[in-house]
Amino acid sequence: MGRQKVFLDKIMQRCHIRNLLMRQALAECLGTLILVMFGCGAVAQLVLSEGSHGIFLTVNFAFGFAATLGILVCGQVSGGHLNPAVTFALCILGREPWRKFPVYFIFQTFGAFLGSGIIFGMYFDALWEYHKGSLTVLGKNATAGIFATYPSKHLSLVNGFFDQVIGTAALIVCILAIVDPYNNPIPRGLEAFTVGFVVLVIGLSMGFNSGYAVNPARDLGPRIFTSLAGWGSEVFTVNDYWFFVPSFAPFVGAMVGIFVYQLMVGYHLEAESQDKEEAETHEEQ
Repeated sequence: MGRQKVFLDKIMQRCHIRNLLMRQALAECLGTLILVMFGCGAVAQLVLSEGSHGIFLTVNFAFGFAATLGILVCGQVSGGHLNPAVTFALCILGREPWRKFPVYFIFQTFGAFLGSGIIFGMYFDALWEYHKGSLTVLGKNATAGIFATYPSKHLSLVNGFFDQVIGTAALIVCILAIVDPYNNPIPRGLEAFTVGFVVLVIGLSMGFNSGYAVNPARDLGPRIFTSLAGWGSEVFTVNDYWFFVPSFAPFVGAMVGIFVYQLMVGYHLEAESQDKEEAETHEEQ
């Protein structure tokens, strides 16, 4: 046992990555993989079982808990963003360096790609049984929606863009409140559960139009995977190139969320805190 432990320790030492950004990126990859694997797994059960193994509520709970678990897995290393829109918002606020944004975006998208691939492999036989020999994006036996988001029949591109902007803005406002040191502090260790609760609430209230992606990596990674796995380029061209909406609108939503929170809450709390510190300093002097 002693020799085996020494041998394993040597292997782990050789596998140790010294570059901090790369370690953080790999952690984001794993966290986003968990988010997509559990979330899209719930969608797969609902669709492929034709409702016998899930309802809309279970999908929302799955994504909420998946966000919590993903953050718990990688949060200590990378901050647990799991979403390029969150990374983008924190970079705008100066809380993260901009060099992190492209790296996180790539690895978050790759994690989502891998997560959807795991679900594809797990439900491979069920997929072939369900679609009777053809992988379809739209229609009666469509299965592409298990992995990426697609708009409901009533939804236009303009309304869909607004939907994603508002959903992401709501997410960013809540996350900024959670991580704001001047606001009501969240007990240490419960931040992940609070963010998961936010994702759950957004799904329950804003999921009807297009599945509340509010996350470019969560949508783009699985969309790339489905295009390679047999659904083809239609996953990008369908519904007047819908994929641009969940890929771009969340970044606009992130800016809206920052503006709303900082204007209505954040700047005021920070200014009050600074005024108190200055007053205490004058009293001490």
